[in-house]
Amino acid sequence: MPPSTSSDLTLSVNGEKYTLTVDHRTTLLDALRERLDMTGTKKGCDQGQCGACTVLVDGRRSVSCLQLAVAAEGREITTIEGVAEGEELHPVQQAFLELDGFQCGYCTPGQICSAIAVIEEHAAGWPSAATGDVRPEAGPPPLTPEEIRERMSGNLCRCGAYVSIVQAVARAAEAKGAVA
Repeated sequence: MPPSTSSDLTLSVNGEKYTLTVDHRTTLLDALRERLDMTGTKKGCDQGQCGACTVLVDGRRSVSCLQLAVAAEGREITTIEGVAEGEELHPVQQAFLELDGFQCGYCTPGQICSAIAVIEEHAAGWPSAATGDVRPEAGPPPLTPEEIRERMSGNLCRCGAYVSIVQAVARAAEAKGAVA
């Protein structure tokens, strides 16, 4: 008998548990979109380069086109459908809306998921490649536009809404109490 090429697994997505049978090669992106009908997460380059498929896995950014669904079992996955609190938008969503941080909107779900993680990473004191002084005693760097651009650099916007996206991330970070 040949070994099975599929597995039963349970994914925890936006606080709900979903049990499904997937081929071992199924990406998390395809499981979300094609099996769970959560089409808010977009398929862009399918090579992990554009960030359109970014979701949060245990609160950290993940390009879901490069992660296998079987590797996500037991972890908490948050998609764009799960970032709002009921009818109340997440502060990052609200800032994107108010500052026109999107144009065609295709990259927006991935941008918003990344921005949420960026603000958390910064608040936790994680340095970026743009951080000048990475000594622990230096403390977290100000969340400047340069820091935001560097931290969001894995998400591409072909419409060129970068200025508005940086402003939206800064506004959401200020609302959370981060230093901008």
